[in-house]
Amino acid sequence: MSEAASLMDRMYRRQRHVYDASRKFYLLGRDAVIADLAVPPGGSVLEIGCGTGRNLVAVAKAYPDAVCHGLDVSAAMLDTAARAVARASLAGRIRLAQADATAFDPQPLFGRAAFDRIVISYALSMIPPWEQVLARAVAHLAPGGALHVVDFGGQAGLPAPARAVLNRWLGAFSVTPRATLPAALAQVAAAPGFQARVRQRFGGYTVHGVVTRRP
Repeated sequence: MSEAASLMDRMYRRQRHVYDASRKFYLLGRDAVIADLAVPPGGSVLEIGCGTGRNLVAVAKAYPDAVCHGLDVSAAMLDTAARAVARASLAGRIRLAQADATAFDPQPLFGRAAFDRIVISYALSMIPPWEQVLARAVAHLAPGGALHVVDFGGQAGLPAPARAVLNRWLGAFSVTPRATLPAALAQVAAAPGFQARVRQRFGGYTVHGVVTRRP
C-alpha cells in the first residue's frame, strides 16, 4: 500500500461514516457540477477521488444512460462507496477501483482509456502534487469530453480574519485551498484543441472550472 493510501485510510477510517452528513454544509458547488455535466446519452463518467460515492450515485441517478466509474486511493473510502452504490441498486452502472490519482491508468482499471466527462470534487486540495492530477485527467478526456473541477479557492474576496479561521480549520483535515487553481486549469487547457472556463464564487471560497476537448 502506498504512503498516500495509508494516510487517507487512517484519516477516514472513522470519518467516512459521517463524512457526507458533516461535509454537505461547506463542500459547496458539488450538486451544481453534477447538474452542469450534460453527459451525452450512453456517455462515460469518471470521478477522480470518489470518496464515499456520494457524487457517483447522484450522477448515475441524474443521467440514467451514463456508465459511471470512480477511483480513490483509500480502500476505506472505497468500501463505503461500494456500500452506497449497493444501497442505491446501482452496482451494474458504477464501477470502483483503487488507484493513485496522480498516476492511474484507466485501461486496466476499467477497460477504457478515455471518458466523456471527468469530475474532481474537493480532492485536489488534499493531494500535494495536485497539478499532476489535472494533467492526468485531461490526458484521459475523450474527444468532445469535459473535465469538471470544484474545490476550495484562494478566498481573495473574504475578509482576512475569516480566511485565517477557515484555513486553520481546513488545515486540521489536511486540506490546502488551491489559490492557483484557475491558472493551473488555464495551463492544462493551453494545449491545442482544449479550452477552459473558470468561475469563482462566494468571495473565492470555491473555484468551479471546466476544461473541454474539441470533438
